[in-house]
Amino acid sequence: MTAVGGQDELEAQFAQWRDYVQRRRELRQPDVDELEDHLRGSVDELVGSGLRADEAFLVAVKRMGSLDELSREFAREHSERLWKQLVLTDDSDSPAARTRSRRVLLAMVVCAAGAAASIKVPELFGLRLASDGTFYGPNLSVLALPWLAGFLAWRRQARRPLIGILVGLFALGAAAANAYPLPEASQSMVITSIHLPIALWLVVGLAYVADEWRSSRRRMDFIRFTGEWFVYFVLIALGGGVLTAFVFGTFQAIGIDPEKFVSLWLLPCGGMAATVVAGWLVEAKQSVVENIAPVLTRLFTPLFTAVLLAFLVAIVWTSAGIDVERQALILFDLLLVVVLGLLLYSTSARDPLAPPGLFDKLQLALVVSALAIDVLVLVEIAGRITEGGTTPNRTAALGENVILLANLACSAWLLLGFLRRRTPFAALERWQTGYLPVYAAWAWIVVLAFPPLFHYV
Repeated sequence: MTAVGGQDELEAQFAQWRDYVQRRRELRQPDVDELEDHLRGSVDELVGSGLRADEAFLVAVKRMGSLDELSREFAREHSERLWKQLVLTDDSDSPAARTRSRRVLLAMVVCAAGAAASIKVPELFGLRLASDGTFYGPNLSVLALPWLAGFLAWRRQARRPLIGILVGLFALGAAAANAYPLPEASQSMVITSIHLPIALWLVVGLAYVADEWRSSRRRMDFIRFTGEWFVYFVLIALGGGVLTAFVFGTFQAIGIDPEKFVSLWLLPCGGMAATVVAGWLVEAKQSVVENIAPVLTRLFTPLFTAVLLAFLVAIVWTSAGIDVERQALILFDLLLVVVLGLLLYSTSARDPLAPPGLFDKLQLALVVSALAIDVLVLVEIAGRITEGGTTPNRTAALGENVILLANLACSAWLLLGFLRRRTPFAALERWQTGYLPVYAAWAWIVVLAFPPLFHYV
């Protein structure tokens, strides 16, 4: 190994170590810088004593003293590396670890129970989930997400100013959901029910990143958390479906009809509690989902790419326009959001030091295809607005597609630069994490300004 090659490999090891440490919620950036200085000093000392650079790095990690637990977790995540044997010792059964686990489990149970109870509180005021869609449509996220945010804020030991901001934003969301006279099935009701969960989910993201909201790495961690949370929530929902089937089958076998219990208690309370339980599972079992979610991303990226390309070919072949009525707009926006989600999660799960490969080319094809569809939808929306005037649905869709167009266009440019080895992959990460406040701002604008602006239509 040459001196230059050895130094490059050492810097890659430092980069990998730093990337991992920056994801730790208990460490702030100044702490990370201090730890890296300490680690580099130890490596220099060991190299001076005659060890090779790679050997010195492994030994220095082992000597981190109070960071032994962090080193063990790093070894678990990178189990293929030789130095797993140097640092991996199991103390998961230590009294301190058991105490921490019990406290986290108790906090999760309290927050999940609070979320489950929240869905029943409106019934004290005569509201019913089956018949009062005007209330429950906009308010489901208001009832559930504060408990998940509270759990995450407790885990991060959030400071009082941040807690005050979280409470204020959730209160603003509750006001937006209930202060306006929104008729049932109106366009304002629909767009509020769609956009308020987005706005409040990004408030959950603020609780997740806590005092490091300016950190691009912590924002990317929240993107990763979102993908993993979704996977766990779907798994819980599937398990809930099996449980429901067993409840019906077993109780009906003895002459008892469980339909009222299932519809009034099991499904609504279980669904609300699952929002917190899924977050707890992500926090507690990251290594499991980090193996699942990237596989799902790699599976669906080529499939969605093929579907979008086929759709574009069909448009050219048939010369057909795109129907931009309300349901079609929602469908196309969901499609573009799924594409964006695939891009975001694959970005968060990718090793930024790895060279460009076939999957990156597939991503570029996916983004360019979505970009072309977005342009076609925008042209149709602009035409409909010119002919028939503005509506809440068309205006919201226009804004969302413009926002997505800007994101996808810049993402395609950065991906192209990365494939041509002119732009580092970190630039795409910074662009995506820096764009998150744009989504939050637009969601709040739609929720707060659109109903009165369009006279609650």
